[in-house]
Amino acid sequence: MSITAYLAGPDVFLPDAEAHAARKVAICAGFGITGRPPLNEDVESLKALPEDRLWRVIFDKDVAMMEACDIIIANLTPFRGPSADAGTLVELGWFLGRGKPIFAYSNMATPFAERSRRHLAAQPDPIPGLMVEGFGLPDNLMVPGAVLQGGGHPIVLPADGRDRDFDSLEVFAECVRLAAEACRR
Repeated sequence: MSITAYLAGPDVFLPDAEAHAARKVAICAGFGITGRPPLNEDVESLKALPEDRLWRVIFDKDVAMMEACDIIIANLTPFRGPSADAGTLVELGWFLGRGKPIFAYSNMATPFAERSRRHLAAQPDPIPGLMVEGFGLPDNLMVPGAVLQGGGHPIVLPADGRDRDFDSLEVFAECVRLAAEACRR
């Protein structure tokens, strides 16, 4: 059985996004999964479109790709703050709502509450006194809850408890391995 995975995450914003995506696709292939990164390689040809039309074209392309994929493998490594990328979280929710299997990983071993406290310490708190939930989870409880409910595995984190670079693929490879095993059952 062929499995197609939507490779969600803010990796698409990396300066070497295409090369990084190719490495992820190769890792997926090694486990018998066809990886589909939502790159917009043809966006250059679309740049003549006005911005208010261009973003809709990209959105529609990504939704069509999600429709065509069997599972999602999402990079939930914090992006520009203490939590996962907002767009990736929408994609995760889309898969949950469709009842399609969800697998996810983060290169950050530091728990969400600790990251949030560090983030708030680095800038003025816009609303002093608001609590930050703990639970020792890697993100807001709804995120690991969706992943666990959607795929039966928790978010894959660095096994040694040490944070990895944003673009490290070690934890991704472990997540792909788990996804391949789960989808073969």
